[in-house]
Amino acid sequence: MNQDPAINPAGLRHRAEAHANAFPALLAEAEHLAATVLLGDHGRRRAGMGDEFWQYRPAVAGDPHRLIDWRRSARGDEQFVRQKEWQAAQSVMFWVDDALSMTFAGGDDRPTKGHRARVLALALCVLLNRGGERFGLANRGTPPRRGEGQLSRIAGHLMAPPGESDYGTPNARVLPAGSRAVFLSDFFGDPQPVSDTLTRATDRGVKGALIQILDPDEEAFPYDGRTVFETMSGKTRFETLKAGNLRDAYLKRLADRKAHLQDLCRATGWRYLCHHTDAGALRALMWAYRALDHAL
Repeated sequence: MNQDPAINPAGLRHRAEAHANAFPALLAEAEHLAATVLLGDHGRRRAGMGDEFWQYRPAVAGDPHRLIDWRRSARGDEQFVRQKEWQAAQSVMFWVDDALSMTFAGGDDRPTKGHRARVLALALCVLLNRGGERFGLANRGTPPRRGEGQLSRIAGHLMAPPGESDYGTPNARVLPAGSRAVFLSDFFGDPQPVSDTLTRATDRGVKGALIQILDPDEEAFPYDGRTVFETMSGKTRFETLKAGNLRDAYLKRLADRKAHLQDLCRATGWRYLCHHTDAGALRALMWAYRALDHAL
């Protein structure tokens, strides 16, 4: 009887080495993507109790004398208050779908949906870390922390092999109350668990963004003639001689799924983006970073 190479010692070592080799590449790709985002004026700057100087503003009636910057005020006849940057650290939790459906790529010229999801999530973590905010990974129950160690920890978790299920399901129970969240998935599974998760999360004061990641072939359905369709696990298989006849029905179901996600986000105060793997990742990264601002 042949032993599965994935569970014998040699197979385990080979997989471990492959993951170890891919780990720095993933982190480097995410850091390069994050480096293209100009953080000069921090997107979440606002007045608060931090230590970093932000701006002067004219004093108004009711401002305590202790807040007035007398050195700045001495330059003229007006009194000024020295405002500090708001620095209350926020927690952002990520759910990066690691189900088998995310391993799909319609061509060698583009990444898998899962790879794009991992790069976007990790690049967002890099940006959040630079902003002094905490971030965690819901998939692995990784609590929100900040620092380079947390980045490496999350990158390592993201490089784990995919799960056994064809489609993933987020879990609201690992989202701290009042935190923010980013879910990255194709959202091809049962939509009810996603609806339940967002509803429960919103009840606990959690706001965030859904990023639906699709391959262009999943949008265009470029199949015709004899075609065999099967899930990535191979558990479900369907063969047809006239695949083109299924295009309209498929595209309608996809449009309905997108509309459902958009309606869900509107009802819960979340944000929604559909991102395609043949497009550059930067625009999606910028959108997600601004969406987190909106969720404050």
